[in-house]
Amino acid sequence: MSSSSTRDQPGTSHETFEDFYSEVKEIEKRDSVLTPSQQIDRLLRPGSTYFNLNPFEVLQIEPEVEVADIKKRYRTLSILVHPDKNPDNQERAQMAFDIVSRSWKILENELTRKRCLEVYEEAKGRTDQMIAEKRKKLKKEGRPTEPIPEDDPTKYKHAIYVMVMKLFADMERRRQKLDQRDQEERKRKRETEIEEEERVKADREWQQNFEESRQSRVNSWHDFQSGAGKSKKAKKQKHMTGMMVPPKFKPESR
Repeated sequence: MSSSSTRDQPGTSHETFEDFYSEVKEIEKRDSVLTPSQQIDRLLRPGSTYFNLNPFEVLQIEPEVEVADIKKRYRTLSILVHPDKNPDNQERAQMAFDIVSRSWKILENELTRKRCLEVYEEAKGRTDQMIAEKRKKLKKEGRPTEPIPEDDPTKYKHAIYVMVMKLFADMERRRQKLDQRDQEERKRKRETEIEEEERVKADREWQQNFEESRQSRVNSWHDFQSGAGKSKKAKKQKHMTGMMVPPKFKPESR
């Protein structure tokens, strides 16, 4: 069986993602302080759109960190990737700088930071539920004392991180769906408004044309009435004239 077929099997893609994620986390641990070029590459690496949804990942900090420390990390990272500090790579540096700035704006705001922390709490809850289901399955199979991977604290933390990424991705998909629905609704509303505007415009033009042609219609009616009156008067005069003229005398023939 080919390697591509193996990757397409159910469950394999999840394992591939976990391997990739583990590799990324190891790199980030090893290079917690990267050079400007390395930070730009990290923020724009393949799959970065997925990882950059999590502002804590972008700034390479734990969610428990205080806001003051988040701000210090933001300043350090923003200086490293600032376009002015990377004149030979300004376009990519600007993209990386925007990602860092967006993450800081999310975390400096109390409400959006709280929502991000809630994602971590939900991820922990789901992970614990998944572990409980694994233990329940082992118990049902008669292997209650058999260990599971998440018994290892490092793997447990890793499982939470994987779930965090999934939840952030789900949030982004919902946001995009709502945005699309909102755009479609605004489009429909605008089309209705345009139709109404065109109807009102057509009614206004008809009324204007009607008013402008009113005098012409009145004049035509007056002319018609005047012509009819003259015709009746002429007929009457002709009739009266005929009555006033005496009949011609016809001599008797003998």
